Amino acid sequence: MTIGAATGGEHAAPGGAERFRALHHGRMPGDPLVLPGPWDAASARVFADEGFPALATPSAGVAASLGYADGETPAAEMFAAVARIARAVDVPVSADVEGGYGLAPRELVERLLEAGAVGCNLEDSEGGVLKDAARHADWLAEVCGAAAGRLFVNARVDVFAYGDGDPGQAVERAALYAAAGADCVYPIGAPTPVLPLLRSGIQGPLNVFARLDGVSPAELGELGATRVTFGPGLQRRATETLAAIAAKLRHAVA
Repeated sequence: MTIGAATGGEHAAPGGAERFRALHHGRMPGDPLVLPGPWDAASARVFADEGFPALATPSAGVAASLGYADGETPAAEMFAAVARIARAVDVPVSADVEGGYGLAPRELVERLLEAGAVGCNLEDSEGGVLKDAARHADWLAEVCGAAAGRLFVNARVDVFAYGDGDPGQAVERAALYAAAGADCVYPIGAPTPVLPLLRSGIQGPLNVFARLDGVSPAELGELGATRVTFGPGLQRRATETLAAIAAKLRHAVA
């Protein structure tokens, strides 16, 4: 797959990945790293101005902001969007780049660095089907090798999203990905009661998905989350708020 360079992208600042990596370690229970998900430069600035130490873009939220359905954003547009977000703030930005867009590991790494990202999410499913875990771990090892510490790799585990929801399988996949060099694992959609079991079986940082109207980040931290992300939840809530404003405005002028 050939893509253009991310328009306006900047190379990731030296030490950015180390700065981001350090935020994941030494955290106390109940104090996870909370990473809001900006979908454009304006939302990124809002979150950074509120004092969040880092941000993590959601692929679905960015897709919606660009007029695409989740999973249908062209790679060049995704990297360009990430570049605009990273350029707009002075905090580390991690990018959800789905399954890597078919790019070779070295090219994927270079595209992320050119966009100014210090980390990335990488899925272990395609088209709603889990990938072979061993082959995916080999691919992750190539990505981590090409990154050489310059990117914080968050390996998504889709057992709860597209598999049978077996916690044991999630732990096994997480172990393979951690051994491949992933800095963090992300069993997206894991039920809250399962988190202590995952925490006990997974070495290293654990990313947990949070809902705005669900269990609080602090509670998720008590259950084992190292870091908390919201997927496209913030973008969707903002869109709902804008829709309400638009309806009120339309009624006012009708």
